[in-house]
Amino acid sequence: MELKHIQLKKEENGKILRLQLNRPEVRNSFNEVLIEDLHTIFSALNLREDSEWSDIRAVILEGNGPSFCGGGDLNWMKKSLELSREENLKDCQKLSHMFFTMDRCPVPLIGKVHGHAIGGGVGLVSVCDHVIAAEDTTFSLSEVKLGLIPACIGPFVIAKIGPSQARSLFVSGERFRSDKAKAIGLIHETCSDNEIEEKTIQVAKRVIEGGPNAIEAAKFLIHTLTRDLQKEEFSKSLEFASAELAQLRVLPEAQEGLRAFLEKRSPSWRA
Repeated sequence: MELKHIQLKKEENGKILRLQLNRPEVRNSFNEVLIEDLHTIFSALNLREDSEWSDIRAVILEGNGPSFCGGGDLNWMKKSLELSREENLKDCQKLSHMFFTMDRCPVPLIGKVHGHAIGGGVGLVSVCDHVIAAEDTTFSLSEVKLGLIPACIGPFVIAKIGPSQARSLFVSGERFRSDKAKAIGLIHETCSDNEIEEKTIQVAKRVIEGGPNAIEAAKFLIHTLTRDLQKEEFSKSLEFASAELAQLRVLPEAQEGLRAFLEKRSPSWRA
C-alpha cells in the first residue's frame, strides 16, 4: 500500500495501528492526496481480509508537527475556483466518502489531538470513538467565513455534538478551546501536552482488552440505534451535503470569500 501523506506504525504486537497525518509544513491540511490516502487505509481496515490488517484492534489518529489538522489546504481549495459545479461535486463526494469510510471503521478509532483542529480537522475528531486533546488545542468550524459551509463533515459533527451546538458553531465560526470541546461532547478528555501520549496509549490498551467481535458489534449497534443511520439513508444525506457544498463553491460569495482569504484581505461582505 503506497501512502504519500500518512505514516503507519504498528505497536503492542501489531494490535494497535498508529496513523499519523504527515504534512506538518501545512498543519496536516487536506488535499486530494491525503483524502485518497485516508480513504485507502480505512477501506482496507474495513475489509480486514488481508492478514496485514486482520490483527489490528485499535487505531490511533494523530498529526505530525505543531497541529493535528488545519482543515483544507490552500492550494487544494484554490483549485475549486476553476472547477465546474460537476467537478466540484465529484471533489466533495470524495471527501464525504472518506469521512464515511472512517466513521464505519470496525475497530475503535482514538484521536490524539493537539495544536489546531479546524474545519475538516473537526470532522476527523467527529469520526473518532474516543478523543484526547491537549488543553491548549484550538477548534473551529470556520467555513462560513469563506462563504462555505461544513457540509461534508456536517452529518458526523451533528451526530457528535447535537443540532443545538451545531446551530451555534456552524454559523458563528467561533474558535474555542478544549474545555468547551469537552463540554459539548466533541472530545472526551483534556490534558497537558506532556501527558497526551501516555493517556492515548492508556485508552488504546484499555480498548484492546475487549472482545474483537463484541467491539465491532458495539460500534454497529451505536450507528444503527442512536444515530438511526441505515446505510442507504445515510448515503443520501452524504450526497445531499456534497451537492450543497459543490453548489456553494461555484457561487460568487464563496469565490469572493476564498479569494479574499488567499489574498489576506476581508471579503466584500465585511466592508
